Amino acid sequence: MSDSRSLLKMDLLNKPFTKFIISGGINTIATYLVYLLLLTITNYQISYTVSYIIGILLSYYLNKNFVFKAQRSMKTFLVYPLVYLAQYLLGFFITWFWIETLKLSPIYSPIIVVAFSLPITFLLSRFVFTKLS
Repeated sequence: MSDSRSLLKMDLLNKPFTKFIISGGINTIATYLVYLLLLTITNYQISYTVSYIIGILLSYYLNKNFVFKAQRSMKTFLVYPLVYLAQYLLGFFITWFWIETLKLSPIYSPIIVVAFSLPITFLLSRFVFTKLS
């Protein structure tokens, strides 16, 4: 019985969406820490923007090498940020709405943004690395 559970776990860990979640978790923690650090020296708009740009670069690296194991391509490198442009605009709006309209703490807004954007980002990333590579 434990052998079949081990195989199931190994199979699940080899799925692109599972790898995407793991790499996204690493990226989210890293960029959230950058965001919190920057909040100590600047406003939430700049903190969000800078941490977001760092997150794009880290995400590209993790998705290319760990999730989709894609070949290095100038096309994917140039197109990949467009995936995150739409996510950024959505995230910036959610952050603004969270803070300015709902009057909630800026500390938690990036977590809410991730919950809304995760499925869309996976599908767009998969397209970039599997169809454009």
